[in-house]
Amino acid sequence: MKEYTTDKLRNVALVGHQGAGKTSLVEAMLYNTGAITRLGRIEEKNTVSDWDEEEKERGLSLTTSLVPIEFNDVKINVLDAPGYPDFQGEVKNAIRVADSVFVVVDATSGVEVGTQLAWEYAEVYQQPIVVTINKLDRENASFERTLQSLKDAFPEYKFIPVMIPIGEEADFRGVVNLLTMKAYLAEGKERSDLPPEMLEAAEAARTTLIEAAAEADDKLIEKYFAEGNLTPEEIRDGMRKAARDAYLKTVPVFATSSTKNIGTVPLMEALVVYVGPPSERRVQYMDQAGEKQFLYAPQSDAGPLAAYVYKTSNDRFVGTLTYFRIFSGSVHSDDRYFNSTRGAEERFGGLMLMRGKDQIPVPMLHAGDMGVIAKLAHTKTGDTISSRDNPFQIVRPSFPDPLYQVALLPKTAADTGKMSQVLTMLAESDPTLRWRQDGEIKQTVLEGMGELHVNIAISRAAKFGANMDIAVPKVPYREAITGKGSATYRHKKQTGGSGQFGEVSLRIEPNPGKGYEFKSAVVGGAISSSYFPSIDKGIHQVLESGAIAGYPISDVLVTVYDGKEHPVDSKDIAFQVAGREAFKEAFQAANPVLLEPIMDVKIMVPESLMGDILGDLNTRRGRVQGMETEGAKSIVTAQVPLAEMMRYGNELRSMTGGRGIYEMTYSHHDPVPSNVAAPIIAEGKKNMQHHEI
Repeated sequence: MKEYTTDKLRNVALVGHQGAGKTSLVEAMLYNTGAITRLGRIEEKNTVSDWDEEEKERGLSLTTSLVPIEFNDVKINVLDAPGYPDFQGEVKNAIRVADSVFVVVDATSGVEVGTQLAWEYAEVYQQPIVVTINKLDRENASFERTLQSLKDAFPEYKFIPVMIPIGEEADFRGVVNLLTMKAYLAEGKERSDLPPEMLEAAEAARTTLIEAAAEADDKLIEKYFAEGNLTPEEIRDGMRKAARDAYLKTVPVFATSSTKNIGTVPLMEALVVYVGPPSERRVQYMDQAGEKQFLYAPQSDAGPLAAYVYKTSNDRFVGTLTYFRIFSGSVHSDDRYFNSTRGAEERFGGLMLMRGKDQIPVPMLHAGDMGVIAKLAHTKTGDTISSRDNPFQIVRPSFPDPLYQVALLPKTAADTGKMSQVLTMLAESDPTLRWRQDGEIKQTVLEGMGELHVNIAISRAAKFGANMDIAVPKVPYREAITGKGSATYRHKKQTGGSGQFGEVSLRIEPNPGKGYEFKSAVVGGAISSSYFPSIDKGIHQVLESGAIAGYPISDVLVTVYDGKEHPVDSKDIAFQVAGREAFKEAFQAANPVLLEPIMDVKIMVPESLMGDILGDLNTRRGRVQGMETEGAKSIVTAQVPLAEMMRYGNELRSMTGGRGIYEMTYSHHDPVPSNVAAPIIAEGKKNMQHHEI
């Protein structure tokens, strides 16, 4: 592959809902540029982008593929991001390192949840957006209907067709380029005159295009008002300016069929024109003082080195592959560079490009390019590579909280030994994957964005020698009191030799938000101060193991107010037991309750499904906090017990046909209703008795 300087590069994040045809579109681009000799198909498991065995098996993209496409002396780095909602982290990182967001919309389904999600991320990073309406050869496909659904979903944007389809459904055979007013049939390499029946529609669409181009530039709008027309070059210049500026909210729209390879060449021509070169990029970074700053355009090889690691993949045979985008400066093979995030130097051995799984060695990469390096020792996803004398860090994306949890059970002792190391490696590669040893429920918990996301991680862990079974995690209930209680307990044990004696009187009361506190109100030396740590230690045993159902106790104030000791038989163990048992009795007398975690939940669904979602939340003991409608989607916010949300992702997908997504964060703990609490407490008591035997 030839060397490409910054002005000859384009970086595009290819995003959209699952099944919109992104991976097939990449195949069509590769085919038309001669990089491959036949079109791969998802169902045949032979596409360049989806080369991983898991992707082939499941028939969908699981990670972002980097696919460089050489076209008209320009290299378009296409980041083919997954459309499945479980892989939002991949989408966010792809958009972070691209210079334009290329949204693929299914002409039969219109705007879907994956479209909305990608759009939101593009707005977060102030990225310009380009749209293609794809699958126009399918039954029930409609360019106009899909265009209208985009306008309804994103009313603040101007959607301007640059191409319109010739025919639809089975009759879709090419596109009209509204700048040149020529027809591009099939893949679009050859031009011809417009079919007569297209003239009226093309003229109307061209007028809209000219107006949008004129609005982007003061000189053009003056000329348009004066003369009523613009030249094709002026239209292109105006649209280029509009398309490259995210603040103008102008979205060029194209028409394609990726599997039939229709409209592909004019689309690539448009990407070169409407996507800005990397030199135009402004980059936010964190300086050494922790302040946010900007590297302003133009970016070049002469600027300070700033490369962001947007992906790492682990392979048993190749080792770790680190994918990075150079925002400023250049990178050479076999040089040393500084990881400013880790404070560690790294040697860049063999610098390469990736096209799917194919590795292409290169001697250097210029500012704005994307590349891959193998076997770095310290670098993880989200790190910045810079120079030691200018060690700033590019600002990382913020990622959504995980939604789906499983408890992990190693299958063998050997798996136990490898589990933490492998899980750490996977979580460092994927910022939306987390694992922890949960002390409250005494389980190892793996969290991700959904069932598929977590299952893929467990499958990958097995390939690295950590085989695990999964279970639904226990809910982290807590025990608390709602009233006051007191008790006196005497521990007396007389055996051969010295005995044991300790008597403790204490009272307890709620201590909202302050955790556990221990105080003494003993007067007159009824208990020596040296025994208070023993009493406290005895109470701690109950705080951890619970008094009514085996769950940790929170927010309680304990005051020891009296007691007795024996000059010979009193010792630490006696006061531990007395403190523990007195606390248990007082706890039972203080109106104990079981608390459950309550989650803040935000659900986004098509407006037509709002009623179903509200009805379902009602069955989950949810309290709806608000409802709003934005375009064609509805957003419901609610507070719902975690116990009712453990597998909500699967059920939401089923209820909405995959068109609903949600976010969930911890809010607080609330008392469990008595009818719900009774069986939980009964089960907990049974387990407590079992452990005592």
